[in-house]
Amino acid sequence: MRKMTIHKEGYTSIALCILFIFVLNAFIQFFFPEALVVKWFVYILSFALFVIILQFFRNPHFEIDKDETQILCPADGKVVVIEETVETEFLKDKRIQLSVFMSPINVHVNRNPISGVVKYFKYHPGKYLVAWHPKSSTENERTTVVTENSAGVQILFRQIAGALARRIVWYVKEGDVVEQGSQFGFIKFGSRVDLFLPLGTKINVSIGDVVKGGRTVLAELVTNTKQKAVNEPIIHKEVPEESTQPLFEAQAEPTLVIEHEIVAAAKPKTIKKITTPATPKTKTASTAKKATTTAKKKKP
Repeated sequence: MRKMTIHKEGYTSIALCILFIFVLNAFIQFFFPEALVVKWFVYILSFALFVIILQFFRNPHFEIDKDETQILCPADGKVVVIEETVETEFLKDKRIQLSVFMSPINVHVNRNPISGVVKYFKYHPGKYLVAWHPKSSTENERTTVVTENSAGVQILFRQIAGALARRIVWYVKEGDVVEQGSQFGFIKFGSRVDLFLPLGTKINVSIGDVVKGGRTVLAELVTNTKQKAVNEPIIHKEVPEESTQPLFEAQAEPTLVIEHEIVAAAKPKTIKKITTPATPKTKTASTAKKATTTAKKKKP
């Protein structure tokens, strides 16, 4: 079940907002007690300001489906970059860069895209170019985190400050064991998160897609299990070679059946030869005996 709370990073900002609203309304009430239009305008403005600041720091709680083969989205926002590039800070090789832009109305909680051990962390002070600027990934204020999962796959991701977001907060350091979907940081008032994925990773989103932190599966890693599956046809080719002899032995059985058919066909011919001529031979022998007996009686 999803639950919404206020993030701890917003306590100070919300308190300052309430103080500002109180002072503004007190000022209007004291100096313009009869100006109803001005007073209602300030009331509406104060309410809108409070709601906007409040929604900046909302913190949703929900169940997260963990999977080592999947890359979860680290933040709410929109996909603005998917391209092959060279990561020069830590990995120093070709990677697929996937960037998510967070507007001021998005949830600004940042979540770990994978589970594993933090192998590298560094904070970089810098400029405050707009978050969608091509150079914001290397020149803006930012943090770089590299997490390695149990399979040895390293994923690099960055928090990048924008023109409005001038405060990056992080909760991890080198050596920490992190869980997929757990919070690793927070960026105030709009920003951007970059991920650098291994080549060959299956990307599940497109540029312009709206994504949700901790819920949208951005990509799927190529695991060792999938690589072994590619070799399975080679293993299966050896099986028919081993089973060749039993197959040929089984083919010898029809020969025996044919021989039985020949014997069965010969039986009727043998019966005909024995039974048909047997009757006349028996009758001839008995007739000869009678003739001999008759001849003996006639001699005296």
